[in-house]
Amino acid sequence: MDVLDYLLRLSTPAIGLIFLVENVIITILVLWLGKLLHHYFSGQQPPPYKYTQREWFICGVTNILNTVITYIGFWLWKNGFIVISTGVSVQILWDFLILFFAMDLLMYVFHFIIHKTWLYKAVHQLHHEAVDPKPIDLFILHPVETVSFGALWLLLLLLATFNIYAIVIYLVVNVVFGLTGHLGMEPLPLKIRNLPVLRYLGTSTFHHRHHQEIAYNFGFYTSIWDRLFGTHKG
Repeated sequence: MDVLDYLLRLSTPAIGLIFLVENVIITILVLWLGKLLHHYFSGQQPPPYKYTQREWFICGVTNILNTVITYIGFWLWKNGFIVISTGVSVQILWDFLILFFAMDLLMYVFHFIIHKTWLYKAVHQLHHEAVDPKPIDLFILHPVETVSFGALWLLLLLLATFNIYAIVIYLVVNVVFGLTGHLGMEPLPLKIRNLPVLRYLGTSTFHHRHHQEIAYNFGFYTSIWDRLFGTHKG
């Protein structure tokens, strides 16, 4: 793949800068789209999002850590520890589904454990200061939590060969779910949320309820694991 070949020719500082810019652009898009969606679906202008200096600082730290995690993933691929395929076939869909459901399960388990141990007060309580989440709360994470989520992602990539296009699609979907979960409002009508497939996805209402009632809804992309293990609340 041309992009990967191009990265191999760059210096470490140049690659680090590219990954940092990538993460900053993602953050800007999340905040901008959050305001846009909130205005479009709620009719409020401007949206009731106010970000403090402390929130901007934590968001910045999260961006730096995500940049480091991205570079570690690149280094692991460059040195043959992570193997990525580049072909275009039905394998893209299969690999995406594996990444989607495997990460959903891994993050559910991690999220559940962190809530049920001393780690909640030490680490995760920072994120739960937001009872009514807003887009920037996607990045308001304790450094330990950011690194842990990144480690889960890299661990999964180390276990098998995945298609690069499936990885990119998954990463985009991950950001979309992160944004919708922290909108602070629900853009989808109840009738649509109750459709056969959509009813099992982690909608804005699903994650918002977790922020309000922390003993329920630990899933990220789906409610499947919550339904299976008795932690679901609709």
